[in-house]
Amino acid sequence: MTKYPLPDKIKALSEPFTKKGFSLYLVGGAVRDYLLGKENDDYDFTTDAKPEEVISLFPGHTIPTGIKHGTVTVRFKGESYEITTFRADGEYSDGRHPDCVKFVRNIESDLERRDFTINAFACSVESGEILDLHGGKQDLAAGLIRAIGEPKKRFDEDALRMMRACRFASRLDFEIEEETFKAIVKDSSNITKVSAERIREELFKILSSDHPAKGLELMRKTGLMKYILPELLEGYGMAQKGMHKYDVYYHIINTVQAAADTHAPFPVRLASLLHDIGKPRSRKIKDGEVTFYSHEVISEKLAIDILNRLKCSNEEIALTCLLVRNHMFNYQSEWTDSAVRRFIMRVGIENMDNLFCLRVSDRLAIDGKVDEENLSELKERIDAEIARGSALTIKDLKVNGRDLINLGIKPGPEMGNILSTLLERVIEEPKLNERETLLELVKEINN
Repeated sequence: MTKYPLPDKIKALSEPFTKKGFSLYLVGGAVRDYLLGKENDDYDFTTDAKPEEVISLFPGHTIPTGIKHGTVTVRFKGESYEITTFRADGEYSDGRHPDCVKFVRNIESDLERRDFTINAFACSVESGEILDLHGGKQDLAAGLIRAIGEPKKRFDEDALRMMRACRFASRLDFEIEEETFKAIVKDSSNITKVSAERIREELFKILSSDHPAKGLELMRKTGLMKYILPELLEGYGMAQKGMHKYDVYYHIINTVQAAADTHAPFPVRLASLLHDIGKPRSRKIKDGEVTFYSHEVISEKLAIDILNRLKCSNEEIALTCLLVRNHMFNYQSEWTDSAVRRFIMRVGIENMDNLFCLRVSDRLAIDGKVDEENLSELKERIDAEIARGSALTIKDLKVNGRDLINLGIKPGPEMGNILSTLLERVIEEPKLNERETLLELVKEINN
């Protein structure tokens, strides 16, 4: 019998339940990952105690976070734990949420309603015994994502589960079991019933996994991709020639995977997904040669559309688009110091590491080679400009908005344009960044 090594704090959490005759089970990823030999201390619990009974066990230390669906957050010994009452869901008429929730008193009914066999483990917090009522251990050993019971029913209940199958495959490097895969293919269009926010969350988890290429490919093969990222499919089968070994689609997928393999931060992974998405729409043939001129501009525009569609934040959109727009920078040793300063001004010091990570991922996906000497030289020149205190942003100018107000210039677009013009002049001639000199320049510009 397999037992979960329960920490003392979790055993202590179970004591109030046991004293009142209730059971408490640890469920979800923590148990699955333990069986896989992975660390996971993200604990979720289920119990036969009803929500009001859970609240009575921890008076003054609960939050009714999802009480409609049986979930109460318990504050215990400085930690927060979500505890959900055993339940059996009613019909899912909208393909997203159960029409009603019925609380039950047995763990078997609760586990039957879960999505995949590998997510249906339960560990008794009293004994540490792990329950596996749906062959989850076998599927873990075989590396399979299998729906519990009839796949179509599971996906009709919540269409997002189809995308979750792809996500777990990418996280665990598993395959989707045949009947489960067929059910996703058949009902892939139902993903349109799911909110953009929930789709974004699953997509971002795929990108954050160790095997994002697998998850994205499964989205394509199951048909989910055409409803979520149809723009990405425009590059499928579109050859690039030159140094590129892969078509546009697979180059993008391989760039995302290269970002994961090099442990790039999430903004780089998202930009990797979108950096060349405009290539199909920029493709032209001239004298028998295929070109993708200005594809980064079109990619940026598509990125804005896609990220808005996914309800991303303005900050996420701004950073992603900056990386996409600038990923084609072509540094040469012949660049002047002012050209380096303009590059820093355009990209921003705070974004430089992410842009270089994107370049590395892009190059690895092209031919597996990175011109490290070229990037190192540019980094050294950037560091030199920073070290010498070069003015690289408007904040670095030795005049500010208050100085301009004193010259009779009102806050607004005009002031912004003047400060931007001053920065351009200082970027070209750093010695101009003196207060009196800049004030004289303001007078000239404002005449």
